[in-house]
Amino acid sequence: MIPHIVFLDRGSLPVPVPSPDFPHSWQEFPSCTPAALVAAAQGADIVITNKVAIDAAALAELPGLRMIAVAASGVNHIDLDACKARGIAVANIRHYGDDSVAEHAFMLMLALRRNLPAYQRDVAAGLWEKSANFCLFASPVRDLSGARLGIFGRGGIGLALAARARAFGMEVVFAERRGVAVVRDGYTDFDTVLTTSDVLSLHCPLSEDSRGMLGEAELMRVKPGAILINTARGGLVDEASVVAALKYGQLGGAGFDVLSEEPGRSDHPLLRARLPNLIVTPHVAWASQEAMSRLAGQLVANIASFVAGGRQNRVV
Repeated sequence: MIPHIVFLDRGSLPVPVPSPDFPHSWQEFPSCTPAALVAAAQGADIVITNKVAIDAAALAELPGLRMIAVAASGVNHIDLDACKARGIAVANIRHYGDDSVAEHAFMLMLALRRNLPAYQRDVAAGLWEKSANFCLFASPVRDLSGARLGIFGRGGIGLALAARARAFGMEVVFAERRGVAVVRDGYTDFDTVLTTSDVLSLHCPLSEDSRGMLGEAELMRVKPGAILINTARGGLVDEASVVAALKYGQLGGAGFDVLSEEPGRSDHPLLRARLPNLIVTPHVAWASQEAMSRLAGQLVANIASFVAGGRQNRVV
């Protein structure tokens, strides 16, 4: 049987995707709404999705589906239990964007420690030309060298960020999971990382245990003036509390590449705030040309492995 492959949101991967080297038929859609999912995937043996959620109800209407190839690392938008019960394989992409996301997180922390957005705003507003000195002392400028970086998540991205931070002379600690009784070797207690780090950077998956792990109570305990970076998942943080912590000076800055609802709407707390010590980018930390090309190649390799009877990058 020649497998029929349907890419539900091809527009989310703006690089060439290699053609599978086995007989197949291919259909793709630029994007796909939840309401259109079942119709789009009818007759598919293999479905490719980046961010289109696939739940148990949709799977029940797709009896011929054999594989879901996720064009991303995160699989929290797939009902894995339902896939397992129906014998549907699920494979994801791994380590394709470690460098890309780490570089983006590092860019955000460097810009915020140097107060780059605030100085850009001040120069554009003409404040430099009004200065009595040759320079403009408007916002504090802080070095990364000597600062402590607390990383939440010790996967490929967290390790890649740690290497960059150490090269800049930062002290790096990895946070243990919240609320655990025993701290593993190589990790530091969650609360200690929270209260002693100059920069906090999130690189952990979103799960029921990690959802909302930095809320109002946690943000009130961070080291005053600390910078928070989130290039992982929006749901890890109470975003309204981040805005409050920035306004009251508890946080010295925040850099977010992810929001709890995407694409971001103009009424979202982080987008509405318009603060000089807040940077929001549109979920592009993963999207360097190099990283997306690696993703595309791995995506097709995962599918080819499944068709050949293999289990490359299988989560189910």
